[in-house]
Amino acid sequence: MATCLIRHLGCALFSALLISPAAAQPETVFFPSADGTTDIVGYLFRPQRPGPRPAVVMLHGRAGPYSSNVNADCSLVARSAASPCNASGLSKRHKMWGEYWASRGYVALLPDSFGPRGKAHGFGRNTHDDPERESVNERTVRPLDAEGALNYLRGRKDILTSRIFLQGWSNGGSTALNVMSRQGLRGGGYRAALVFYPGCGERALLGRALATSAPVTMFLASDDEEVSPAICAHVAARSREAGTNIDVVTYPGATHDFDDPSQSRQAVPGNRDAMSDALTRAIAIVEALKN
Repeated sequence: MATCLIRHLGCALFSALLISPAAAQPETVFFPSADGTTDIVGYLFRPQRPGPRPAVVMLHGRAGPYSSNVNADCSLVARSAASPCNASGLSKRHKMWGEYWASRGYVALLPDSFGPRGKAHGFGRNTHDDPERESVNERTVRPLDAEGALNYLRGRKDILTSRIFLQGWSNGGSTALNVMSRQGLRGGGYRAALVFYPGCGERALLGRALATSAPVTMFLASDDEEVSPAICAHVAARSREAGTNIDVVTYPGATHDFDDPSQSRQAVPGNRDAMSDALTRAIAIVEALKN
């Protein structure tokens, strides 16, 4: 297993990564899922300078794209005027990453796979066996939304279509791995994937290994309380044997959701270090893929 340990960045750099000028509210957009039946709502973060620009599609986890403060009050359809599940209700992590990408010249698109299917409230921990999750599962449903997002961005004139990247967290990380598995060796799809603390068990992934021509980086937490980093490391090892360029970054002392900027998560020293490194490493990975 190729495991990378973090380098200490220090509090000053950590603060610099988080502090930025107030960003404009992301634009709400709609596009069809590749399932051919679902109209997906998405939130588009754009750089101030005109394009064309590279892009990142961000896939939320099982809690959905919205803050836990509003999830309980979400109406069945996220776009409803009465629903707090809209651009202003996005979680701190999703807003932070969207603004981070936009401030560095990338268009970031956050699709909501749950709201259009009546699940805008998301799901809590230990709900993998909840039958309601099957209609938004990470194997056969959500990958089609990611493919719809890719098609949508390819149709925009402000996007560099050869540099569209995929990022996912937890359940969205599993989705991202399945998207890359579906993309396979043919190329021409997502340029690379950044996968944060995914579930890698048999119920989460389409196969025991990935065979894809696009590079993949997994960001794992050694003290993850929700998913097993060891299982993901085994998937990565099998994928490398299948010829996939997949790297594993393991953060000692970090927990699930280590890049959540909330005070409770960042009170854990391992999470602070992991978040600083992940932000720096993520932009370095996509910037290195300019050709």
